Amino acid sequence: MLCKISEAYRSLTPCEIEKDLTQKPFGDKKEIKKAIKELVADRQITYSYKYGSTFLEKSFNNSVRISKHIVLKPPEISFQKKPDDVVVNISQGGASFGSGNHPTTRLAARGIEKAIKTDKLFKKKKNLIALDVGTGSGVLVITAVLMGINHAIGIDSDPIAIKEAKENVVINGLKDQIEIYNRPLEDFSNNNINNKFSLITANLRYPTLKSLYFIMKKLTKQGSVLVLSGIKTSEIKDLEKTYAQDCFKVKWKECEKDWAVIVLQQ
Repeated sequence: MLCKISEAYRSLTPCEIEKDLTQKPFGDKKEIKKAIKELVADRQITYSYKYGSTFLEKSFNNSVRISKHIVLKPPEISFQKKPDDVVVNISQGGASFGSGNHPTTRLAARGIEKAIKTDKLFKKKKNLIALDVGTGSGVLVITAVLMGINHAIGIDSDPIAIKEAKENVVINGLKDQIEIYNRPLEDFSNNNINNKFSLITANLRYPTLKSLYFIMKKLTKQGSVLVLSGIKTSEIKDLEKTYAQDCFKVKWKECEKDWAVIVLQQ
């Protein structure tokens, strides 16, 4: 049941889940209802209300492993980490995007892991600086620093996101390494042309990512890495064409459901 809910391309109602599972061999409606109740109590799944209907979705109000090394969890939940785990504490009650319940957040975090920990695109470089564009809850900028980035900046235009990102930075004990600003990306290219970032993450929609190409190029240097998420699988080729036309090379990409992430390096 948990796999069915997690892997579904859309939110499912309790009735849809019960109907599907009762059609399976040995499916019993009472047992299915009992299993749903137990999974909700165990914080594995949760009820949500939208579009005038009730749905059952995977819960992120618990510790959730979203990659080989990255675990997202609410700060009040305890978790026994492994030596190579990177545990990111994100408050679940906030209004900002980036709690981990959307594929684009998980994909972007995996892209960061791929660049820093798996493929080690930065190798032995020191004083690594990252920029997270549209930081939301701050989950990506926090992940980057916990993965080994020395200093990072998160920017957003939403005052609520700024407040919540700052709170999450403090929760993770990173206020000396991460700065959160309500500033447009253009400020960094117009006012400080010598400012180059080792890593830039952006979980934004395709038209915005495409329009930011020249600014991204200006803010990076040889060896810099871009992690671009928020794109549909049907948009990958065109975005790759935009960024690979000059100085960026595609190093890795992954899809979840109909969403994708691309990791590029200059």
